[in-house]
Amino acid sequence: MHLDSPLRGLEANPDAPAERIRRATRRALENLIDFVLREKLDFVVAAGDLYDGDWQDWRTGQFLVSQIGRLTNAGIPCIAIRGNHDAESVITRRLRMPCLLDTKRPETIRLPNLPVSVHGQSFATRAVTANLAKDYPASDGDRFNIGLLHTSVDGREGHDSYAPCSVEQLSGHGYQYWALGHVHQREVLSDAPWIVFPGNLQGRHINEAGPKGATLVTVTDGRVVKVEPIILDDVRWARIEVAVPSEADEDTALALTRTRLLAAYEQAGGRLLATRLVLSGACAAHAAFSANVHAAREKLRAEAMTIDGPDAIWTETITLATKPIIDTASLRKREDAIGRLACALETIDPVQLGGVLKTYADKLLGHASWPRLELGDHALIKAADGEISPELIERARDLLLARIAEG
Repeated sequence: MHLDSPLRGLEANPDAPAERIRRATRRALENLIDFVLREKLDFVVAAGDLYDGDWQDWRTGQFLVSQIGRLTNAGIPCIAIRGNHDAESVITRRLRMPCLLDTKRPETIRLPNLPVSVHGQSFATRAVTANLAKDYPASDGDRFNIGLLHTSVDGREGHDSYAPCSVEQLSGHGYQYWALGHVHQREVLSDAPWIVFPGNLQGRHINEAGPKGATLVTVTDGRVVKVEPIILDDVRWARIEVAVPSEADEDTALALTRTRLLAAYEQAGGRLLATRLVLSGACAAHAAFSANVHAAREKLRAEAMTIDGPDAIWTETITLATKPIIDTASLRKREDAIGRLACALETIDPVQLGGVLKTYADKLLGHASWPRLELGDHALIKAADGEISPELIERARDLLLARIAEG
């Protein structure tokens, strides 16, 4: 759930729909509870990370308790464990949450009105490196057994190795289903027995793009007959890459970008679409883009706004990675001054260039009417510190080569 996950960096972007994005994890949880009540499901399990950390704001915990209370009032059990993010949470420890399983040893909950046993153990601390699953009890032979575990099975790439175990170990334990937490991308590791990461309810940033939600499991006569994703997110993150064809001018590139944005917005199903937009390719549009990068970005933002108003799509960042249409190999082969310049531009030393530009940047900042701090990580500040980014050098090189090619 990662309820009330902190979304760093939004304050630095005045155009960000910060409040909408901050509330997204709550709305996703509300969507889950609405779905469970509407479909009259039998019970819910959650495999850890109910919160994002050691929250001091009691409203986060109160909100979770109120949503679980909606299930309790409807007679629907909710069984959960703590993961690495909420293991040491003050809220988790002090609020009355009867659905949380023990931290000291694996615990089994046998549902009174269903032949179902849920086995699980919560994290006692943030970093649990022991294999918890090996101590889970044997299956109840006459019941449907669910293992609830927060883990990095087989050392999933990009995730800390907490409660490590293997698919082989889980498969041989005798349970009919393993409900796993920790990995935020939905993944089915096995269907005999079923071992599933449902992913998180709501993507928290651009690296958690695409549909998010829970997993609905249908069991008939003690056998899993269907396992399906249920989409519950309130904000959809999407990385949109636009390969601009060589013949495309600025207007064509803008229209192509709008088409890609529209397709992503339609896939988001009316949710707020938060995008990271990247335009690439050697194209005719590059000349207009590079002449005024700020204006190009604003034009692209305007294209997003025309789709369904200013609140439908938020462009978190726009990267213009287009290139000029030039034959650099031919330029370098020339034996005149242009050929020598083209070769020199290919061998620029960022450190040496930074030293040269530092003096000029200091002078510009000395004449600037705004405080240095207001510029943040602007390229001018980095130049004054003797730092020149490879991206800036590449843009300058492409601009110069384009001018040379134009004669």
